Amino acid sequence: MKSIKKVEALLQQAQRPLVMAHSAPDGDAIGSLLGLGWALRAVGKWPTLACADPVPENLAFLPGSGEIVRQSRGDEDLIVTLDSADLERLGSLYDEARFQSLPVLNIDHHITNVGFGCARLIDPGAASTAQLVHALLRQLGWPIAPWTATCLLTGLITDTRSFSTSNTDAEALRTAVALVEAGAPLAEINAELNRNLSLGALALWGQVLSNLQTQAGIVWAEVSYELQRRCGLGDPCANGTSGLVSFLASAREAQIAALLTEKADGSVEVSLRSVPGIDVSAVALALGGGGHRQAAGCALPGPLAAAREALLQRLASLLPPPTTKPLGDSNVARSLSVSS
Repeated sequence: MKSIKKVEALLQQAQRPLVMAHSAPDGDAIGSLLGLGWALRAVGKWPTLACADPVPENLAFLPGSGEIVRQSRGDEDLIVTLDSADLERLGSLYDEARFQSLPVLNIDHHITNVGFGCARLIDPGAASTAQLVHALLRQLGWPIAPWTATCLLTGLITDTRSFSTSNTDAEALRTAVALVEAGAPLAEINAELNRNLSLGALALWGQVLSNLQTQAGIVWAEVSYELQRRCGLGDPCANGTSGLVSFLASAREAQIAALLTEKADGSVEVSLRSVPGIDVSAVALALGGGGHRQAAGCALPGPLAAAREALLQRLASLLPPPTTKPLGDSNVARSLSVSS
């Protein structure tokens, strides 16, 4: 790991750090937030753990998840951002005046991180931010309790899609082993993560998949807010689309998978996945988002149709021209569109 003396100094000196995860949090964001929070408490500090959006239902099993708040106390002496490539990703937690008055520590593994903060621990080669937090705790010599390890291993598992992504290298696996040895219950974590769909979410998936669309290697689906409401998923805590874009990416025809989800305010959240060799982070960054080469996202203005057109045009530019002799059932591969 690169020299992190300033990072270490800031954490050692702070007594009341404000630790933030990005809005619309995933497993790595919440796992890193709680993992670092438990470690800070273990050495006698009083962190505020915050996220602009509620903890997703499938992550509520993590120890301490109920203590995450949506605003700061106001007496903190350090800001730590986790898994956030830019300040906009923090949502309503970002306060320009507050960020200018306190030192800001930026811990992240996204290739699109813009490098904000007075101290940074950014490593795009890491499989997850949780992996970076674990390495930092080891560097500091702070204890890693079973509940800390549980949160961090959850972040690592979710961001590597159960150790299946291309950045799951030997270091990521060594981190997983160390966390299990520290007391993280691997089987129990996987059981919780694999039982993450409510009946409402299953109904939503059925509706969405029945209207799956594809065009020249791009597979995409759209989720209207009305559909979420009909399936009982209008509450932002009820994340019925978690895992859906990765499921779309499992299609053999998919070189790029995209999921467009309409939010209550009419904006559209975009999640992208791709096969090795296709960098979707460039498109996400151009549209105001970010992420990794094979997993990225952004938010676009609505309505869904306008967001779709803006997105597909850019995604198409990432793919080579179609061959003149398509393989397999080309009629299905080019024009799949099933009405419910």
